[in-house]
Amino acid sequence: MSQFKKLITNIKLFISYRELLFNLSNREITQRYKQSVLGYVWVILNPLFQLLVLTFVFSTIFRVSSFSVPYVIFLIVGLLPWNFFSQSLASASNALVGNSSLITKIYFPREILVYGTIVAKIVDFFYSCLVLVLFFIFYHVHLNINVFWVIPIFIVQLIFTAALSLIIASLNLFYRDIQYVLNLVISLWFYLTPVIYPVEQFPEKYRFIFTVNPMSVIINAYRQTVLGGGEPNFNSLAIALITSVILFIVSFLVFKKSEGKFADYV
Repeated sequence: MSQFKKLITNIKLFISYRELLFNLSNREITQRYKQSVLGYVWVILNPLFQLLVLTFVFSTIFRVSSFSVPYVIFLIVGLLPWNFFSQSLASASNALVGNSSLITKIYFPREILVYGTIVAKIVDFFYSCLVLVLFFIFYHVHLNINVFWVIPIFIVQLIFTAALSLIIASLNLFYRDIQYVLNLVISLWFYLTPVIYPVEQFPEKYRFIFTVNPMSVIINAYRQTVLGGGEPNFNSLAIALITSVILFIVSFLVFKKSEGKFADYV
């Protein structure tokens, strides 16, 4: 009960610093392409080029089946959420280390630094979805009312992403090797998640991997609602939600418990 009260108290404190969250997110967004000629156009160009390369490799060379939709459409619905997830974790790993001057000078809830990077990646994600819209128009992809299930699906993904980001940010402050290990883990995780291939083409005896991988459940749910026009698998999505919420609570409490030591390690 005491831990629960502590959690509620910290949430109320965090809400009072919402303006700082906005300013940190805005700084993250504006500074990233400050000296760039194309500026924020890179947010669209990067996933577009990645999409075209992967489409050529896996639809032309390896001939991965995407069943009823063009492979590029199948790929982009899984790739954009994955990019948001992986880029959020990568940015979060440096959220505390890269803001050492703020941590040592003033007090504020340190998790705001982590959430600020995630909010910036949400903005990137929405911009990159313009690529999705263009391909949907070009291939005449029809959507129905079930597409609105992407909102709760995205919320589940956001909770899961925030939970991992808190843990990674704090661990990388104490052990700087974490950022390098993270790159390896994300690369492996990418191929163990049905982003570039459908679940049906994965060997059946190894498909249990997808049941313990929340990102597999989330990406499949996106495809079920956006491409399949149906409802997501509620049992799988509920498990992913419960897992994400529990992980977030544990991560948040661990993060707050370690917060007092952050200034000694920056």
